[in-house]
Amino acid sequence: MDPIGDFFNRIRNGYAAGNASVLIPYSALKEEIARILESKRYITGYEKKGRKIRKFLEVKLRYDDKRPSLHGVRRLSRPSRRLYIGASDIRTVRQGFGTLIVSTSKGIMTGEDAKKAGIGGETIAEVW
Repeated sequence: MDPIGDFFNRIRNGYAAGNASVLIPYSALKEEIARILESKRYITGYEKKGRKIRKFLEVKLRYDDKRPSLHGVRRLSRPSRRLYIGASDIRTVRQGFGTLIVSTSKGIMTGEDAKKAGIGGETIAEVW
């Protein structure tokens, strides 16, 4: 029921199984989240595959000395409970070792980028 929760679960399961990459059903929102994860070096890369209604996102997982780069994910805003935050309320995640992913009116961005831009939005997840 929760496509973003499913996105993070597939990535976690791929890391637990030691896979090099995972296939995830495509959406533009998932592609933007993958872009942020790649820029913060939690994954190696991502690629859109397939055509028409059978599109997939292949996410290449990143390992540091055989240990996953992504240690944990906490989904904040869910379909049953939306969580919004103002720009002044954005805080660091895990004393600066994590990343907050926020959906703003300017698109999907990290918490620190949203705070610099002075805009708040729906908090999607914390990643560390």
